[in-house]
Amino acid sequence: MSTGAFGRGSGPSDKPRIRANERIRVPQVRVIDAEGEQIGIMDTRDALALAREKGLDLVEVSPTSRPPVCRVMDFGKFKYEEAKKQRAAKKKQHSFLVKEVKLRPKIDDHDYEVKLAATRKFLGQHHKVKVTIMFRGREMAHPELGQRVMDRVLAEIVDMGVVEHMPKLEGRNLSTVVAPRPAKVVAKPRPRPAEDGATATAAQEVVDMAAVEGADPPEGAPDDAQA
Repeated sequence: MSTGAFGRGSGPSDKPRIRANERIRVPQVRVIDAEGEQIGIMDTRDALALAREKGLDLVEVSPTSRPPVCRVMDFGKFKYEEAKKQRAAKKKQHSFLVKEVKLRPKIDDHDYEVKLAATRKFLGQHHKVKVTIMFRGREMAHPELGQRVMDRVLAEIVDMGVVEHMPKLEGRNLSTVVAPRPAKVVAKPRPRPAEDGATATAAQEVVDMAAVEGADPPEGAPDDAQA
């Protein structure tokens, strides 16, 4: 049983506080019991005594109602369940982080492979990647060199990423953003349906009739019926 308020803290909070027990200062409240049944309007003092008798808390669940609506419940358990729901919601939300990989127009092969490996690693971790080609000094006179490096990178990560916009030259940097490619859902092959008993029986009857009449059995009939 708890006497505190949900979200209590020394600093300001944009989350509304949930008042419980002695923190409920209004004279009357509409009470709902622990089973969800409405008891009706009661003096707050009496409603709190009712909750205490059951070893539970009186929690304000609708403060804007007139009078406010309160429920008899285990406030500590309620706060635990709310925190659990918030953690579960955060797990479902996947926030993309934007990583940046910087290269030079005249980058050597070793450095290029290191940068490429980092780019693929970030995409594999489901992060967006900003690929930037940095020009210095007279390199700005040959932007095509940087474009070649950019094209090479994008060609080698096409299996893992999707370019969000075409590379753009801003100041001395040529950059673009690559998002991780959604995982493919591989459909399982459907098993071929086995020949049911009715079909097999019908086929055997045709074979038997052909044998009686002396005709050749139909194509695809069992070999033992031709004897």
